[in-house]
Amino acid sequence: MKNVLVVYFSQTGQLRRVAESVCAPLAADPEIKLHWCELMPVRPYPFPWPFFRFFDQFPEAVQLVPPEIKTPDLPQGQRYDLVILAYTVWYLSPAPPITAFLKSEAGRALLKDTPVITLIACRNMWLMAQEKTKQLLATAGARLSDNIVLTDKGSALATFITTPRWMLTGKTDAFWGIFPKPGISDDEIRASSRFGHAIATALKSSQLDGRKPVLTGLQAAVADDRLIASERIGSRSFHVWGKLVRLAGPQGAPQRKLVLAIYVLFLVTMIVTVVPITMLLRALLRPLLARKLQELRNQFEQPSGSGSERMANFKP
Repeated sequence: MKNVLVVYFSQTGQLRRVAESVCAPLAADPEIKLHWCELMPVRPYPFPWPFFRFFDQFPEAVQLVPPEIKTPDLPQGQRYDLVILAYTVWYLSPAPPITAFLKSEAGRALLKDTPVITLIACRNMWLMAQEKTKQLLATAGARLSDNIVLTDKGSALATFITTPRWMLTGKTDAFWGIFPKPGISDDEIRASSRFGHAIATALKSSQLDGRKPVLTGLQAAVADDRLIASERIGSRSFHVWGKLVRLAGPQGAPQRKLVLAIYVLFLVTMIVTVVPITMLLRALLRPLLARKLQELRNQFEQPSGSGSERMANFKP
C-alpha cells in the first residue's frame, strides 16, 4: 500500500477542485491510500477581501513571514511515499499558510527525505513563487520530483481585471461581453487527471523517489517567457515595498494603511505607464534575446518540463 498526502490551502475552492481532479486516479486505486491535509490559518482570511486588507497581506507574503496556522491533523510519525503540495500564488510568492507549513518543525520533519510534487493553480505568474517554494523544500530536506501548473488561459489584460474583481467581490461571471469568467476552465481541471494516472503508475512501479521527474511529456509546467522579466521586476519591487510597509507597523495599523495607499498609487502608475513601455521594448528585443529566453524558460520549467510527447499515454 502506497501512502500519499495532499497538503493544501484553498481560499476560493478552485485549488481544491484541481487537486481532487489530479488525485482522482489515486483515490480510485486500491493500492494507494490518499490522505488530505487542509491548512487553516488561526486568523481566517476573509473572502471576498476588503480592499486594504487584501493589499495588507503582501509585505508578509513576499518576505515569507509565516502566519500562525492551526496544527495540521496528521498521525504522529506517519511517513508518506509522496506528498503533493498544492498552493496558489500570492504576490509572486506561495500562499502564506503554505509558507507557514514549510517553515514549521512539523512540516520539515514530515517532508525530510520525502518525494514532493508541487501543484500550482494561479492567474499566470508562478515562476518566482515556485523558486521560493523550491528553496523552502530544499531547506526542509524534501526531494522535489515534479511541478504541475494550471493557469487562467484568459489574456493578461483580461485577467488583470477579472482576477482582482473575483478576489474583491467574489464574482466569477463573465461581464460586459469582453471579460471572461476568471480562473481555470472546467476542461483544464478535468484534463489534469492525466497527472494522477502517471503518478499512480510511477508509484506502483517504485519509480517515484524524488530523484527524477515522472511527469515529463505531459505539459506539466509551461512557462511564458514573455512574463519572466515582469516577474523578476515585480518580485524586487514587492520585496522593497514590503520592507517599507512593515516598517510602518503591523497588519491593520493606521499608519501602515497610509503607506499602503501610497504603494497602491505607485503600483497603478507603474502598470499604466512603465509596464506598456517595457512590454513594447521586450517585443522589439525578443528576436535578439530568443536564445536566452529559451534557456530561462527551460530552467523555470524544471523538473517536469513542458513537453507533450507522453500525452497520448495518459488520457483523462
